[in-house]
Amino acid sequence: MDILHRDDLTEGGFAGLREYRLVTGHKTFGTRRDSATFDGIGNFVYLADARFNPRGETGLHPHREVDVISIVLEGRISHEGSLEHGQQLQAGDVQVQRAGGEGFSHNEVNPDNARNRMLQLWVLPERAGEAAGYKTYRPDADKVCRIYGGEQGQQATFDSHTFIDVVEMNAGQLYRSDKNLLAYVSIGQGLANGEIVTEGSLIRSDGLELRAGEKMQLIVITADAQ
Repeated sequence: MDILHRDDLTEGGFAGLREYRLVTGHKTFGTRRDSATFDGIGNFVYLADARFNPRGETGLHPHREVDVISIVLEGRISHEGSLEHGQQLQAGDVQVQRAGGEGFSHNEVNPDNARNRMLQLWVLPERAGEAAGYKTYRPDADKVCRIYGGEQGQQATFDSHTFIDVVEMNAGQLYRSDKNLLAYVSIGQGLANGEIVTEGSLIRSDGLELRAGEKMQLIVITADAQ
């Protein structure tokens, strides 16, 4: 098991936000990928832990042939753009946008006078030329909520052989997986395969047994062989 911690990285950012990039996958970044970060898994290529400045925003910008997942951890986000313009997201909400070949433009805005916090993840689609699409989720406490990945034909998530789960746990609860995975501790702390992990820990492991030491949120990324 390998652990990369957010606070050991250099903070960057753009426009109205500051961020730590923990995953820069070779499938997108190639020779430009930051060697201090972890590579992706499956078609998962990017993870950033960001804080928006008060009233900060990303600025309107386009995406094409990438799926963009935003997980709001603190504060609020006002979503602007070509998909579901005007959507309001609260802490605990998840927004998933599929760009496909059609593409979309978006601007994520902090509407408040205090900093907020959001994770952004990117996954490459398996087929080019898909229509753009938009989904939101509100993961329940004490459950594993799949927010990305699944078979073609089902409507619950955007289809992919790369999977993203949001795992919500209370103190003492146990999460187990025997898969090769990346797992990000977005909230709380616990014991992962016998090692202490805290908020901002990115775990890379072939199998995981994690017991929450307090209320905890874990973002787990896995991939099936294709």
